[in-house]
Amino acid sequence: MKRLQMIRKKEKEYHDDCYENLELFKPGSWLHKPVKTVMDLMCNFESLDTVNVLDLGSGVGRNSIPIAEILKHKEGKVVCIDLLESAITKLEEYSEKYGVSAKISPVLSDIADYMIPNDYFNLIFSVSSLEHLESEERFDDVIENMLYGTKKKGVNCIIISTGVRETRMDTGEHIEPMYELMFETTYLNEKLEKMYNNWKVLKHTVKPYEVEISRDGSRVLLESDE
Repeated sequence: MKRLQMIRKKEKEYHDDCYENLELFKPGSWLHKPVKTVMDLMCNFESLDTVNVLDLGSGVGRNSIPIAEILKHKEGKVVCIDLLESAITKLEEYSEKYGVSAKISPVLSDIADYMIPNDYFNLIFSVSSLEHLESEERFDDVIENMLYGTKKKGVNCIIISTGVRETRMDTGEHIEPMYELMFETTYLNEKLEKMYNNWKVLKHTVKPYEVEISRDGSRVLLESDE
């Protein structure tokens, strides 16, 4: 099996299991609350009557559902893109549960295949998803599409893992990370600075991150410079 196919298979298994066995917004997992960095951006759009948001790699709605709740009394939609059927199915269920289905627009698609409308979204964000694109060329294409798809005074938010390491917790063995794109932190910082050279940077941080995950039934420590 080719490396890309193997990684996609492992990631599908991991996320399908998470979405089936972990409940959104329930304490005890990474699904328990939205990402503060993303939510803090919503204050930029308080004065607008219409706000359109694009979540690239939405999962089950960890960030999109709280955003939709904020936008309940405005025009616009939260468009949610995800490759996994399990994610889109659960997103639709949770959207109904939390009363925001009218604001959520789920799209089953690879992020790189979604055609972002030009000059349309006020906010485009991606949390731990762009590193799972199949190649750096596709990554560059997605960033370019994000740039063209963002309205004037709009915001892009990219949270991405760099310098990724995976270690078996029982043996201490370092294993190959199941990530398509293995960016080094400095390289990616310089790349994004060039691509966003005429944009104002609202926030830029590099924060070490670690979480315990399961790989083939083994406990694995995933670390990155996210």
